Amino acid sequence: MMNVSREDILKGIEQIGLESKVVCIHSSLKSFGFVKGGAQTIVNAFLDRGYTILVPTFSYDYSISPPEDDRPLRNGCNYEDWDQNSAGSNKIFTVESQDISRESMGAIPYEILKMPKRDRGYNPLNSFTAIGPRSKELVWGQSPIDVYAPLRKLYELNGYIILMGVDLTRMTAIHYAEELAGRNLFIRWAKGLDGKPIRVSIGSCSEGFNNFEPLLKNIEKRVRVGKSLWRVFPIREALDICADAINKNQMITHCGNQNCLRCRDAVQGGPILK
Repeated sequence: MMNVSREDILKGIEQIGLESKVVCIHSSLKSFGFVKGGAQTIVNAFLDRGYTILVPTFSYDYSISPPEDDRPLRNGCNYEDWDQNSAGSNKIFTVESQDISRESMGAIPYEILKMPKRDRGYNPLNSFTAIGPRSKELVWGQSPIDVYAPLRKLYELNGYIILMGVDLTRMTAIHYAEELAGRNLFIRWAKGLDGKPIRVSIGSCSEGFNNFEPLLKNIEKRVRVGKSLWRVFPIREALDICADAINKNQMITHCGNQNCLRCRDAVQGGPILK
């Protein structure tokens, strides 16, 4: 197994040579080989170079069943199945929480969430967490309905997306491109701070996002660190390309599974909101 040191990480950061030091990272720690010090080594290397890191820290355990009187049409779900399979959660999310769906989020978001100086956005299901000089600026606007406010701020700051050993199906920002293209985001529910049900916006199915590969290949930069391939995209250019492609061909995001309710409803514009 390949050993990856702090010096290897720093060399990779130097090679990507980003103008803006505000980045959203999607990662697989296993893709590196063996990293001495684990995820903490990677996070600290970026912080020591003055970067602010944004990561998704989704926490689906806070999901509850839809209220009987609030069930939008074309919402990427079957409400009858939900009633049969979901008893709801008694948990209430706060930004101080360290809960995360670790298996799907990965080791780096989990590590950042444990750090004392991190800032977490307020969205019970799809929060983003940031650490670094501009962390508060990135996440302060996130709310249950405005789920992609951190990505919008990253877009305004001309930041970058870094995929570390993962493909485009893990690039959450493409969900924001769907919103830019005019789609409504799907609605789910959680308990608010007062214990009452609230609407929470989430993205669609992402398993079709590799369809954007031919469109994004000319703007990405590639660096290999250990066994991990880092793919770096300027967020503004990437999302403009993706939003334009969606407007030209709604099916570009479809995962190919004809039984996928989220893809079916997303390509029609998402839920019908009142």
